[in-house]
Amino acid sequence: MIQPHSGLRAAFVALLMVLFMQPLLATAQVTDINSAINKAGRERMLSQRMAKAYFQLGQGIDTARSQRVLDASIALFDRQLVELKNYAPNAQTRETSLKLEKAWIAYKDVLVGAAPSRERAPEVLKLSDEVLGLAHQLTGQFEALSGTQAGRLVNISGRQRMLSQRMAKLHQALNWNLPAGTMREDLAAARKEFAAAMAELEAAPINTDKLKSDLKLASQQWFFFQNALDEKGQDTLTRATNVATTSERILEMMEAVVRGYEALH
Repeated sequence: MIQPHSGLRAAFVALLMVLFMQPLLATAQVTDINSAINKAGRERMLSQRMAKAYFQLGQGIDTARSQRVLDASIALFDRQLVELKNYAPNAQTRETSLKLEKAWIAYKDVLVGAAPSRERAPEVLKLSDEVLGLAHQLTGQFEALSGTQAGRLVNISGRQRMLSQRMAKLHQALNWNLPAGTMREDLAAARKEFAAAMAELEAAPINTDKLKSDLKLASQQWFFFQNALDEKGQDTLTRATNVATTSERILEMMEAVVRGYEALH
């Protein structure tokens, strides 16, 4: 019987070790308090992004990308929630993370239980805001433990990610003619809050040159996103598609900004 070359055998064993360790490494990604603020804040954003994608799929808007966004967001929310539960440094954050997990189970069941439908959309709206509220509470608890300006700016910039997706979610819900309730007022409030927070971030004295550059790019994307939200001359599908694409672009830029603040201590 021919024996494998010892070098190949060693490489194979090393590969098996890496594969074996991956599940363990995946649960140890929150390394410090700024990382915890970032990831809890990202859970806020994902709560809104998933609803946005659900509404887009239900209306046939940018369906291939919307499905990718929904699937990736569900997987990321699941993974980060495990990481945050494992990291939770005190009883308060552990309790909130468990409440978030319970709300997430109910939300996820609606998202994946059946094809997106207008009948289930109001439940998606309600549950997306319940998950948002708990993720926001957890983010604030981590920020309080941080007690630093950098931690505060990670939270504020992370909230900008959420607001970008919340605005898109509300726009797509209104586009689907869901019962309006306070959605128009909520959309206007989110736009006002986003603009005010951008001004605060741009004025932060601890901004590095890279952060200043990333904030400038984010502001440019904010301009395009606002145009998409305000567009009246295009047909309904084109308007909704423009909101879908520009909301993803501004999210990408705000992720870069959050990473910049997360690196500061």
